[in-house]
Amino acid sequence: MIVGVGIDVVDIARFVDTLHRVPALRTKLFTPAERAMPETSLAARFAVKEALAKALGAPPGLHWHDAQVPRTAGSQPVLEVTGTVAARAAELGVARFHLSISHDAGIASAVVIAERD
Repeated sequence: MIVGVGIDVVDIARFVDTLHRVPALRTKLFTPAERAMPETSLAARFAVKEALAKALGAPPGLHWHDAQVPRTAGSQPVLEVTGTVAARAAELGVARFHLSISHDAGIASAVVIAERD
């Protein structure tokens, strides 16, 4: 059963400009492993985090570092959740997440589906 669906779209150039203008955002939004990724990948991962929050009902108190998409070359992306995000998912009975992520033509996008058994 689907618990929630979230989608987000990010203008990559605007996102990158913001990261350069406010360098502290990189630390606030991303885990150390994510920070080493190319900026286009960061824009896509930001879209994932926004889509995930929407799929979980956008409750206050979710921490950005409690969700990440590790780099896995050649395989389907996987969403890893811990802390506040895992707690909200458990509260809703979420058993798994389905993720689609892309970045092309200046746009990063993500769709997250939260599913329970």
